[in-house]
Amino acid sequence: MSDAADARRAPHRDGDRDPGRVRWRATTRAAALRGSGERRERFETTSGIEIGDLYTPADTAELDEERDLGRPGEFPFTRGVQATMYRSRLWTMRQYAGFATAAETNRRFRYLLDQGQTGLSVAFDLPTQMGYDSDAAQAQGEVGRVGVPISSIDDMETLLADLPLERVSTSMTINATAAILLALYVAVADRRGIARADLSGTTQNDILKEYIARGTWIFPPRPSMRLVTDIFEFSAAELPRWNTISISGYHMREAGATAAQELAFTLADGIAYVEAAVARGLHVDEFAGRLSFFFGAWSELFEEVAKFRAARRMWARIIRDRFGSSNMRSMTCRFHVQTAGSSLTAQSIDNNVVRTTVQALAAVLGGAQSLHTNARDEALALPTAESARLALRTQQILAHESRVTDTPDPLGGSWFVETLTNQVEAAANELLAEIDALGGPLAAIEAGFQQRQIQESAYRAQRAIEDGSAVVVGLNRYLDDEPASRPPLQRIDAMSEAGQVAGVRRIRAERDPERWRRAMEDLDAAARRETNLMPFLIAAVAAGATLGEISDVLRHAWGEHRELLTI
Repeated sequence: MSDAADARRAPHRDGDRDPGRVRWRATTRAAALRGSGERRERFETTSGIEIGDLYTPADTAELDEERDLGRPGEFPFTRGVQATMYRSRLWTMRQYAGFATAAETNRRFRYLLDQGQTGLSVAFDLPTQMGYDSDAAQAQGEVGRVGVPISSIDDMETLLADLPLERVSTSMTINATAAILLALYVAVADRRGIARADLSGTTQNDILKEYIARGTWIFPPRPSMRLVTDIFEFSAAELPRWNTISISGYHMREAGATAAQELAFTLADGIAYVEAAVARGLHVDEFAGRLSFFFGAWSELFEEVAKFRAARRMWARIIRDRFGSSNMRSMTCRFHVQTAGSSLTAQSIDNNVVRTTVQALAAVLGGAQSLHTNARDEALALPTAESARLALRTQQILAHESRVTDTPDPLGGSWFVETLTNQVEAAANELLAEIDALGGPLAAIEAGFQQRQIQESAYRAQRAIEDGSAVVVGLNRYLDDEPASRPPLQRIDAMSEAGQVAGVRRIRAERDPERWRRAMEDLDAAARRETNLMPFLIAAVAAGATLGEISDVLRHAWGEHRELLTI
């Protein structure tokens, strides 16, 4: 067994350096076990880390405070990336929203801002994610269903109408078409006379996790990575406050990854992006300070807190030791957290409020910079305004009533949490070593390593639910006596698709055809050269080019990715 694998076991299972614990086991604990046994033969986390029967100072005897913890705001940032954390500023409260049309989504954004939300988070519909306009044959029936449809600069302008872009940060969950959506955002700001330097927000822009776990890719990996680094390079010069990527473990966790797998595979993708940018000629400290991460929060509160703490420590060391950074800002792992969507049940949906509260608490105790809380009805439909408001109130109660925000890293120093942080880190490092042995993150993805690991973990988790060894309240145990009445659900008006289609066709009819033609020719030529595409994309959308038309130009230049299926 490797050192890292051994570290996943309870550190004191086979031997013990704590005489007091040895005595307690032989006397007090042994007497208790004679009366009634423990509920399970083995207690362990989702990552297979064994949970000990008792934690004492002996478990953290080798912990070096300066080396392993530091203080909040100091390397290796285990205890937080800001010195004062939430004592000075609470996390950004984002509620993910997008549905039907740009106008309806804009109304939801303004409602949530009025309710105290402090940042925007945009969900795009599947056609937008896959590079199709709303009037494309492939988009029929999907327009506005799981997010907002954005096909043109007019749509983006409607989405952002009356929103103070210079004061509110905007997070856009978009990957394959991230460069086009960022171009649309910048073009709208240009129209409104807002300085690019004043824009703040995040494009998810994480294409690698699409190949691993989610599937909304368009182009092959290499040109897709080019688009990612084009955004890095452009933003370093033009958008100094923009987070150029949100390297996402969330979707891998939703697909079935354990906490340790989520951590390892997310940081591996981060390494791949940094390597690509350095190969482009950028110095790590030119762009690494604008990288951010996106993790899920599940209900195993202590493992989740340990995961977040380990993520900061691991990333700080990776950026310093692998890439030679000398800038502390570059070494900070800043992250957004979303509570676990796949943990929500359609049965007894009020239970989802409790699940989300525990998960949000894990994110706060773990030091998140931004948080989205899922709504109680999301296992049934897109959230209603009322359920979205309740999800926001969950964050506000944690922020203002729980008092867990009064000191940085309140669980730091716990013998259990510090031990678990080390064990999660060890398990993640073991996976990173396997990825390195395969030739790095891209080679591992091509070999299907991450995909297989996640599939196997998902299978084990589902089997545990089905055989009852993993209890899901209201689903496989403690079922309600009578089915609850179905609550009012968010409904998408079928006529909204017709209106969106008409709008796309109208912009094509009204734009300057010569300006559009020149912009598209320039884009096509640039796509075939080694040049940054962002200025050409901004020029194209400003000339009225649609997202689908731009995607088609790039499809023609680069081809489309096809997944190789193995049996």
